[in-house]
Amino acid sequence: MIGGLGLLVNVIVAWILLRGEQTMNVRGALLHVMGDLLGSVAAIGAGTIIYFGGPLIADPLLSLFVCLLILISAIRLFLEVVHVLMEGVPRDIDAREVSGALIDIEGVNAVHDLHIWSLSSNSYALAAHVDLDSMDLWAQIFRQLQMMLREQFGIEHATLQPEDADIRSACAVQVNCGVD
Repeated sequence: MIGGLGLLVNVIVAWILLRGEQTMNVRGALLHVMGDLLGSVAAIGAGTIIYFGGPLIADPLLSLFVCLLILISAIRLFLEVVHVLMEGVPRDIDAREVSGALIDIEGVNAVHDLHIWSLSSNSYALAAHVDLDSMDLWAQIFRQLQMMLREQFGIEHATLQPEDADIRSACAVQVNCGVD
């Protein structure tokens, strides 16, 4: 009876969580609810098995099975959270593709020091140095870069540092780049 009531409550809560935004926090809460739900199913199943004369070991075996399922899901979620905290490139974004798209904008000569990371489950940030053919066009190029990042990759927060390509290449050849 209690297991059935717990199962019903957990099904309702899981249904509500599945309908919401799928952030890491919601997935963590869903993992907790699904653990409770599976625990209720295991309790009902073990009770039924034991009631009809089955082995008493059914209860701990089903409990261990539920624990294993929860552990696997928890490890996957934990690894994803660590990836975000370590500011890894989001799994659904290819940094080479982003770099190529930035370079495809007219007036952009090269892109370097590119860094892409997650701010949250569905919000990304980018920082990069952009070598330009001409610094005079930066305002126009900047708008194009921002729009392209937002539309193609869902990157809403971009910090782009413009650099003059000619000065940069001259600095690579000279030791002090004109600094005394």
